[in-house]
Amino acid sequence: MDWTALWLSMRLAGWTVVILLPVSILLGRFLAYRQFRGKGVAEALVMLPLVLPPTVLGFYLLVAFGRNSPVGDLWQNLFGHQLVFTFQGLLLASVIFNLPFAIQPAQRGFEAVSKELRDAASCCGMSPARKLWRVELPLAWPGVLTAMVLTFAHTLGEFGIVLMVGGSIPGETKTIAIAIYDRVQGFDDQGAATMSAVLVAISLSTIALTFWLSARMGRRLS
Repeated sequence: MDWTALWLSMRLAGWTVVILLPVSILLGRFLAYRQFRGKGVAEALVMLPLVLPPTVLGFYLLVAFGRNSPVGDLWQNLFGHQLVFTFQGLLLASVIFNLPFAIQPAQRGFEAVSKELRDAASCCGMSPARKLWRVELPLAWPGVLTAMVLTFAHTLGEFGIVLMVGGSIPGETKTIAIAIYDRVQGFDDQGAATMSAVLVAISLSTIALTFWLSARMGRRLS
């Protein structure tokens, strides 16, 4: 069992969730409530990582983060090392390819909050921030929670983009998915089976915990 790779995957998934939680709330709410020209295009762009092959998206991210790109050059000048094949580059790629999983469920959660209830909160003199915190977010929270769980689980199992952007550097970019692939390539079926079982158990436990929390929250709100 490669515990270093598992810890790296958990750390990557955790930081991805931390970064995308406020993004999912703000963008999910914006797309749920606002009507504007080009909204369909914006939603399509958010969903694009979901339908693109991971190697295609990984290639474009590799080019975008490379030393010859503006982003890669800026990173090199600021921190003195390249962005690709580092944990920071892997985290940035993880945030981008998890946008559909983070935003769409949150958007659906905010869409379920009735307009009459939001209008009533405004008539009571609530500020937009207070209305979000006290009225909208508690009702939309199951969608936001689903978004975060999907993001976490998807990050744990992602392979193509991780390999393209991060490579397989032990302790830096070698995640559990890459470690499983390496074990299979080395004909270590027992090691691959053990790590796969651990990954399945973590993912299943995470999803089960989400269902339990959503059900409990639903009973409180009813």
